Amino acid sequence: MASYQQWTLFVSLLCLVSATMGAPPRKPIAVPFGRNYQPTWAFDHIKYFNGGNEIQLHLDKYTGTGFQSKGNYLFGHFHMQIKLVPGDSAGTVTAYYLSSQNAEHDEIDFEFLGNRTGQPYILQTNVFTGGKGDREQRIFLWFDPTTAYHSYSVLWNLYQIVFFVDDIPIRVFKNSKDLGVKFPFNQPMKLYSSLWNADDWATRGGLEKTDWSKAPFIATYKGFHIDGCEASVEAKFCATQGQRWWDQKEFQDLDAYQWRRLKWVRQKFTIYNYCTDRVRYPTLPPECKRDRDI
Repeated sequence: MASYQQWTLFVSLLCLVSATMGAPPRKPIAVPFGRNYQPTWAFDHIKYFNGGNEIQLHLDKYTGTGFQSKGNYLFGHFHMQIKLVPGDSAGTVTAYYLSSQNAEHDEIDFEFLGNRTGQPYILQTNVFTGGKGDREQRIFLWFDPTTAYHSYSVLWNLYQIVFFVDDIPIRVFKNSKDLGVKFPFNQPMKLYSSLWNADDWATRGGLEKTDWSKAPFIATYKGFHIDGCEASVEAKFCATQGQRWWDQKEFQDLDAYQWRRLKWVRQKFTIYNYCTDRVRYPTLPPECKRDRDI
């Protein structure tokens, strides 16, 4: 009887482990801005604080500004803490994204679309593969992203791309090459961030214009964590492919808890998903079912 109970307990534990195979990304390590990043344009519109551990991007009627990673990466975990433009931010866009540098480029986007005071920020995500994008998803954030730092990160491996907000998955893009959908796997990408004026489209489709009397608009950053496979821009594969923590089995899919959190975001906060847009896509894009977007 005792051996039967032990066997039952073993099987139960085995099932529990199997059902929770996924895992959250490793805890990011904060470093100074200059460790991993460098200014890209309008250097005088980037302000440094706390020994370079925090920076501000400033946007005025003359220019915005931006920065990029020093290295190019094929797969990894990329994490930033951002405090978005407070108050009346209509017309402004704060972007944090990965992108390759060629015509048929790959890109993984966070874009934060400003709004009038009191209206919620919209977070737009997109994935470009082989130069093709048009995979926009938009959500409202469930908190005020202007009063405190919040975490925004991407886990990118050969199996999936996962967008996280405060460690909660808000979007997954699975490798669906077998379905004829290109997936970013052989083009190293840099990380970029910028604050810029996009009042021709950013807020209510361009109806709300930037109020320059509120300038400068300021977004604040810290963390600057990069844990990726650094590669030359011409590289077609990561030299340590299969050996890094993000390649392991527990990071090849979300676990049951993560899928539930993603479902919560989709049900409560989604305001647009290309997978459900039958005007643009009369035929369901093949990746949508695998990504559980429907």
